[in-house]
Amino acid sequence: MVSLDDAVVARWEHGGQRYEVLLNPDLVDAFREHPEDVAIDDLMAVEDVFHDARQGERPTVEDLLAAFGSSEVLDITTIILERGSIQLTTAQRKARVEAMRQRIVHRIHSEAVDPRTKSPHPRSRIELALEESRFSVDPFKRLEVQVKEAISVLKPLIPLSFERVRLAFKVGGSAFGRAQQLLRDDLLREEWLSDGSWVAVVEVPAGRKADLIQSVMKLDREAEVRELPS
Repeated sequence: MVSLDDAVVARWEHGGQRYEVLLNPDLVDAFREHPEDVAIDDLMAVEDVFHDARQGERPTVEDLLAAFGSSEVLDITTIILERGSIQLTTAQRKARVEAMRQRIVHRIHSEAVDPRTKSPHPRSRIELALEESRFSVDPFKRLEVQVKEAISVLKPLIPLSFERVRLAFKVGGSAFGRAQQLLRDDLLREEWLSDGSWVAVVEVPAGRKADLIQSVMKLDREAEVRELPS
């Protein structure tokens, strides 16, 4: 359950009355998309509905039934998020916008390359291009959606390519556990060789190539890597 200090207010005004719930800001979008996957205890700071959350003023059951057709908190929360808005303090909005901006920049930096150099663009260049494009970051919209929107406005400003590469790693058996954990999300196939070494083939965005190789080499200095034809 999110603390009251970290919760945000979701508000809907109807019939001259204001209705509010206190929610975990990190789960608002997930709840909107798939409410059945979000536990109410995780979503809400207080499992209750208010006229004024900060003052603790609560509506009557009759008010709730008239406004929402239900007195169930989960049903009411769904309607408030569908029809109302999220109220953030200036500090909350600034912090969440910046955090989302950095996630967008990181995703593009790690997955895209400059097609001329085949290397990732520096994060600072992506940040400056986003600023130049006046891209508006939404603190609650899904990351994947905003990354696509950001790419569309960045492409006229900086060259972006989303190529993928296949890499084959050969590591010693002693590094298998850590290497397998590092590579498993991108693993295409794996096998053990007769000399006791482990071979893994992965496919990743070209922008991740250098960092991934460096990470594997830190686990096993004798590791071998080869880029495979696509």
